[in-house]
Amino acid sequence: MGFKLALCAVLLAVSLPSWAAKKVDLDYHVTLLPKSGEAEVRLTLEQGSAVRSLDLDLGDKSYFTDFSADGQWATTAGQADSTLRGIWKPASGKATLTWRVHLNRPSVTAASEKPRYDSRVTQDWALFRGEDLVPRARLDQQDGVRLQTRLTVDLPPGWKYVETSWPRVGKNRFRIDDSSRLFDRPNGWMLAGNLINRRAHLGDTDVTVSAPKGQGMRRMETLTLMTFVWPKLQAVFPRRPGKLLVVGAAESMARNASAGHDSIYLNSNRPLISESGASPLLRELVQVMARIQDRDRSDWIRAGIAEYYSVELLRRAGGMTEDRFQDWQSILTRVGRKVTTLRANHVDPAMTARAALLMSALDQEIRQQTNEQKSLDDVAQGLMRMGAVSTADFVQIAAGVIGEPSKVLSTPLLQ
Repeated sequence: MGFKLALCAVLLAVSLPSWAAKKVDLDYHVTLLPKSGEAEVRLTLEQGSAVRSLDLDLGDKSYFTDFSADGQWATTAGQADSTLRGIWKPASGKATLTWRVHLNRPSVTAASEKPRYDSRVTQDWALFRGEDLVPRARLDQQDGVRLQTRLTVDLPPGWKYVETSWPRVGKNRFRIDDSSRLFDRPNGWMLAGNLINRRAHLGDTDVTVSAPKGQGMRRMETLTLMTFVWPKLQAVFPRRPGKLLVVGAAESMARNASAGHDSIYLNSNRPLISESGASPLLRELVQVMARIQDRDRSDWIRAGIAEYYSVELLRRAGGMTEDRFQDWQSILTRVGRKVTTLRANHVDPAMTARAALLMSALDQEIRQQTNEQKSLDDVAQGLMRMGAVSTADFVQIAAGVIGEPSKVLSTPLLQ
């Protein structure tokens, strides 16, 4: 009897659900420092003994400096490259690790152009990604522990708001819970300062469009376009985030659009719909909703899906005529005419154009072969249910939807 009771206790211990795990608070406290273009970050573990070690990737650009730790802290060069790593072994009680991070980060621009920034801190506002604050890290924690993560932001005097894509649990305080990661860290776009916000409830999602005063952000136009295509977007990509944040600025910021965790950055000087008919906003919105990840030199899948649906969704919503759709395809044909392969870790604009044309041709093939019963939408939804996908995975999913191998995808472009 004693043996059976002991065995039951062991089995119960190893099969406890996540809600029964020991919960330990992990708090990030961020203080923005406009004068130096930095932020001070303080990571506090309620119980340091819950974590054996935290191995942080500090990169090779010296953005992270001035580390101070309760417990053991050491830096070492990466084994395979020039990156620097920091190893923290927390003290057993309440333990804190602090550092400073440079947030004025220049983007890649031509030598003749004025400097532009992927993230920036001015005297009135700061725009950056949550990933900029906290390095990527490998977490080694004790068994049976679950970290509960929160983020608090201290604003400089006179600054009124901070916006993130995470649930707000207090003034300037947010809950971070990323089920795809063992180590939760803030990610997605963040904006702080003297902001003007416009909000709407689209389906099950609270949408906020936010930008600093005087940056020319077309907040209501952005919300209107999103409202216009939202039902069509949800029909293809049935994911319903609780929050979605769209941020914008123009002053010395990168001239592109970029998706983050349930968030989008737009340069507010750029049009919501370009002369070609493509929409940077809708392209990044597809990226946010689809969350397609790629592997094995297959970035063309993510890029092609986003580019194709940025126009296709507009067409389905009634915002583009068939003639304009054909004009858009002609533009893609011209831009991508010299592309001989789509296989790469990161595709350029010409490859993206060629990938979008391939998606359009595949959609037509699927509709013809299935008598309009299926479409590229079924392939996209299959991709959403997978982890990182390869070109071979994509070809297999398409064949499953069609019922036979795709002729469109038997192309040298994918070899």
